[in-house]
Amino acid sequence: METFSILTVCSGNICRSPLAEQLLRAGMASWPQVTLASAGTVGMTGSPMTAQAEALSRQFGGDPSAHSARVLTAQHLTEANLVFAMSREHRRAIAELAPRAIRYTFTIREFARLISGVTDLDLDEAAGLPADDIAGRFATLIDVAASQRGIVSPSASADDDDVVDPYRQSDDTYAESARQLVPAVDAVVSLFHRAATVARS
Repeated sequence: METFSILTVCSGNICRSPLAEQLLRAGMASWPQVTLASAGTVGMTGSPMTAQAEALSRQFGGDPSAHSARVLTAQHLTEANLVFAMSREHRRAIAELAPRAIRYTFTIREFARLISGVTDLDLDEAAGLPADDIAGRFATLIDVAASQRGIVSPSASADDDDVVDPYRQSDDTYAESARQLVPAVDAVVSLFHRAATVARS
């Protein structure tokens, strides 16, 4: 595996998924082996991000200038190595569009919850790969996260695995959406950094 592809998915592809894409890209900029993209289940094709989402992207280190919304296709899903849905609704849509993709699809907050207790011992498969096999190391993280299901306590509310949709909502809702999304992105980036550098003792 030469590259590792991450796809983020929301509804219109103008708020949550491009924000997640851009913040992940900023956090993983040191690895050219990682590619980022986003799409929407009802993507507003060709549209830029909303002004509020653009401002949030810039605030947290992203670059929204080149974004153009697109509709999610089965090909997008089959070409991705890891898919981050913004909500359980999007995860269900992904499963209907490309059933095999559900094996490497998580809501981004679910993924962050599942990996919260991952130790370096859990990253042993990544540690066993050459240090320059970044894509291979990152591919092991899908099984690591999935293995935590049933071990990590579920959320107090199922809604806690979703990022709230701010589209056509108040600035406060946009801020709340970012408060839910940004820590999850940070957790993902932190785990990827660990996987890139972990070594067997």
